Amino acid sequence: MSILIDKTGFAAHIHKCLMNQASLAGEETDGMRMIQLLSGITVETLLLFDEPDHGLEATYARLAQMLECEPAVGVMGANVLPPAYVIESETEIGRALARRLFEDWLNCAYDFHDLLVTVIQGMIVQLELCGQPRSETFRLFIECTNRCMGYEIAAQELCDIVIEEKIGGEGWNLADAVSGLSAVAGRCLAMGHSPSPVFNPVTWNDRLDQVSYVMTQEAVRLGIPAGSDWRFGLAANDCPANAPYDLIVSLEPSARGFFRIIGMMDLMDQAVACAKAAGRMLAVAAGGDAPELEPVIAKPLAMAAMTETYRSLGAQGVAASAH
Repeated sequence: MSILIDKTGFAAHIHKCLMNQASLAGEETDGMRMIQLLSGITVETLLLFDEPDHGLEATYARLAQMLECEPAVGVMGANVLPPAYVIESETEIGRALARRLFEDWLNCAYDFHDLLVTVIQGMIVQLELCGQPRSETFRLFIECTNRCMGYEIAAQELCDIVIEEKIGGEGWNLADAVSGLSAVAGRCLAMGHSPSPVFNPVTWNDRLDQVSYVMTQEAVRLGIPAGSDWRFGLAANDCPANAPYDLIVSLEPSARGFFRIIGMMDLMDQAVACAKAAGRMLAVAAGGDAPELEPVIAKPLAMAAMTETYRSLGAQGVAASAH
């Protein structure tokens, strides 16, 4: 029970863990990484409760009181936040840290959350001492936390849509489900290129690798062997792209409708959410002792669907404004 835990000492332990993760060379701290780690820990903690979205709003309100300030307002610059795939990756590190930290607090989630809010307040004040105004740090924390929660909720809802509408209603199998989600992720990625409407082959591999990493890491977290066989058997770059357009046409309207409902309109956010959902569905299809799809088949299948769709649209020079 939490009453037997030295809360002050445990808060210091959380602080030390965060500093170790966010430390740069010397005595410097990567403030943006620290914010993302705090966002991940916050989301993972709130997922213990029945209504995490309501808990999120209550957390922001309490922090505003403790910090004696409101988050900065106004339109943020295009490059203020890291890319969506970086936010997803860094906040997932924070979520993993939270799972390790509250192993002894599972029956005292409220106490752990209260302690965490105090730690967040202290971190924001500490960053202010390094020259970062607390209202701006508070705003960045909110933006990153909202995205982290959004990716988690979206991934689960997209999987539910595929299971209920496509598998249950249209007779898709798990291979179709994995390929469809991966392909829609690739399509969102291609449509989200900016600022230039011209497909740039120089950046193609980097952008694809970053979003496909979201998918592979989600699958690995859920038990799929990591390995090096994700790209086994993929077509060479000089071969015509072969995207699964029938699956895209079937799934994309439902995915777009869901994104409109939750207000996730940025295409890179959508790509990350779909890739995360694809990794989760991949774990369903290829996990366990008797998987429906062997991992050695399922992993390249998912990667091929994302890659071929991205290549197909990229070759056509899809503009970001075409969405």
